[in-house]
Amino acid sequence: MEDRRETAAAINEKKAHVLVISYAIQGHINPLLQFSKRLASKGVKVTFIIPSTRTKFPPNAATSSIDIAYISDGYEEGENLLSLDELITRFRLVVQNTLAKFIRNQLESPELQPPPTVLVYDSVMFWALDVALEQGLQGVPFFTQTCMVNAVYYLVHHAQIQIPATGPLDLIPELPALETSELPTLATVDGGAYPLLVSMCANQFLKLEKAKWILINTFSELEAQVLKWMMSKVQSPILPVGPTIPSIYLDQRLENDKEYGLQLFVPEMDACMKWLDSREVDSVIYVSFGSLASLGEEQMEEIAWGLKSSNIPFLWVVRESEKKKLPAKFLDEIAQSDIGLVVGWCSQLEVLVHKAVGCFMTHCGWNSTLEALCLGVPLIAIAQWTDQTTNAKFIEDVWKVGIRVPVDGKKRMSNRNDIMTSIRELMEGERGKDIRKNSARWREMAKQAVSEGGSSDRNIDHFVAQLVR
Repeated sequence: MEDRRETAAAINEKKAHVLVISYAIQGHINPLLQFSKRLASKGVKVTFIIPSTRTKFPPNAATSSIDIAYISDGYEEGENLLSLDELITRFRLVVQNTLAKFIRNQLESPELQPPPTVLVYDSVMFWALDVALEQGLQGVPFFTQTCMVNAVYYLVHHAQIQIPATGPLDLIPELPALETSELPTLATVDGGAYPLLVSMCANQFLKLEKAKWILINTFSELEAQVLKWMMSKVQSPILPVGPTIPSIYLDQRLENDKEYGLQLFVPEMDACMKWLDSREVDSVIYVSFGSLASLGEEQMEEIAWGLKSSNIPFLWVVRESEKKKLPAKFLDEIAQSDIGLVVGWCSQLEVLVHKAVGCFMTHCGWNSTLEALCLGVPLIAIAQWTDQTTNAKFIEDVWKVGIRVPVDGKKRMSNRNDIMTSIRELMEGERGKDIRKNSARWREMAKQAVSEGGSSDRNIDHFVAQLVR
């Protein structure tokens, strides 16, 4: 109750101003933006910073409660030939400077009141902690991935994990052991190919003892065992503040919060809704592999024919840049049979909540996984890389809300027969019934976590109360 009273005082006095900075990619912007809206609803002034020279996200009613600012990321026309490592290095060097300058301007401008006292930063931008402290602000990391994935990177950072070629690893008490293939791929097979990405993930824990709080996009009930383990390893208080999806789909306490508010792609919602409206309840497979994933042509072909051969209607989001990978005549065949619809982009939440959608075939990105959990939609997991392999393990074996499609270890892809079998098992089999019950249960727990007095709501209240002490 004390934190709640102090939160009310913060609302009345409007003392707190928080800066929030995110990587300018959709999967990071969405959770940090939703957290920013939650803070603003508690009376905190929030300035949301996007380091992007190229991309501007048109704001709308969903972002009206916060200020959005852009700082340079150093991109110049003609630099498309730079390697990923070169881009990451350039980004860090430039944004360290532009962020520090932005903070100084905020602190020195008398018309900008109250002045900021805290920088909440995307945890993979681990160097932002030093920038914040040098400017006299508290630095607070926001981890956009699951606590389990963070735990693996913690062990990598502290050199406390020996990864075998095969065989299980018992990492967290009370949880299933993880095979090497179920660890984040940057900790195993992809580590040598992307050294700076590995460094970014592991270094999230660098100097973390200097952070006053640690925020994570999860909720206590979902990852209780891992959170307990993490809390025994780090000094700073850990506050789960998720799930970070628009309020209308959970507690409905935030006005106008019907969408994230900043979108990279234009959704084709008229076509999606018209097609879904013509389908029976729980009859459609929704398929999407996110805003960044780029599947190989062979994997696209296996998914395409696996979907068609299942004989179950499907709505598949295939970005324009990926459509050339679809098999020849596939679009014509599904159009003639009316078994499926392929669109370039959609509003995923609007689709997932539609009564016709019976399951979600996904790459298991954390945002997509959380959205399905929050809306009670069962999952068919075809994990690609990074954290997705670990998320897929938990989807099937811990939360029991989906089925993992088997993956060929050498090719790192799934075949059409296994895809078809997994679809039918979930949509028509007995196992699918149990999965639906579990999905409904997690949906209620997610809603409770962000509702008034829920675990994540209390953590946000606590955070806000500490800001004004």
